[in-house]
Amino acid sequence: MEKRIGIGALGVLLALGSSAGFAQTAPASQSTQSNQSQPAQQQGSKDQSGTSGGNTTGLTLDAAPPPVNAEEEAAYRAFDAVPNSDVTKKISAGEEFLQKYPESRYRPPIYSVLTVAYVQTGQSAKAFDVGDKEIQLKPDDVQTLAILAQTIPRAINGTTTNPEQLLEKAETYAKRALDIVPTMTKPEALTDERFAAAKNQTLSMAHSGLGLVFIRRGKYAEAIPELQQSVKLVPDPDPVNLYLLGLAEVKTSHFDEAQAAYDKCAAIPSSLQQACKSGSAEAKKEGSSQLSAPH
Repeated sequence: MEKRIGIGALGVLLALGSSAGFAQTAPASQSTQSNQSQPAQQQGSKDQSGTSGGNTTGLTLDAAPPPVNAEEEAAYRAFDAVPNSDVTKKISAGEEFLQKYPESRYRPPIYSVLTVAYVQTGQSAKAFDVGDKEIQLKPDDVQTLAILAQTIPRAINGTTTNPEQLLEKAETYAKRALDIVPTMTKPEALTDERFAAAKNQTLSMAHSGLGLVFIRRGKYAEAIPELQQSVKLVPDPDPVNLYLLGLAEVKTSHFDEAQAAYDKCAAIPSSLQQACKSGSAEAKKEGSSQLSAPH
């Protein structure tokens, strides 16, 4: 049930990613670089969503970063100039850069962008690998935390060898994102509307991931409020979350609520339309023959 992140959502997420490194109070062991020492991603070109291609992740380093030679700087600028909407080319440029400069100071913004791009293109394993590397470098990157929290439990299937370990990781990432986002302050570069949209998109993904973690553990009652929050926070809910909400409502004998969630899912063009129509009909049938449980 993995859902790829759309181009529009990518622009919003990258806007939030740009604030993640400086919108909250940095630990005492860290210091923010001055404007003169900021990496070149501050001057990136605009992509089709209106987001600066290079302004993807603010860097906060514990010590002075290693010097960047002219060749490395040019390579990063080339990556930065690729529009985020050209996902295939962005991935190729990012992978080429990391292969050539494996210890570069520019790893965080590239890891962050690649995590989103890999999810978009259905490359879950690569997304998890590069996303974990990003979180090791930047534990408070809410964009990456939320994306992994949502994607990890969706990628689990019958052949997954360590499902509970992955669910624990997704739960940890989701809760960390939910704790961090409310503490963030708006960067001057973002409008109030864009910052609110970015925060809500991130919170929606974190709640979605936590809801599916509970479903996979059979804790349907605990999943419901998480999935309800996920669909309320964004103007265009993910049909996957509506489907999961309908499932959790049925499992807890809330048949009217299940039918409503399935109907909303069925109204959205997606691969889940038919499943949601069937779910709605089944919820209606069960509701006519069984007592609904109170919420």
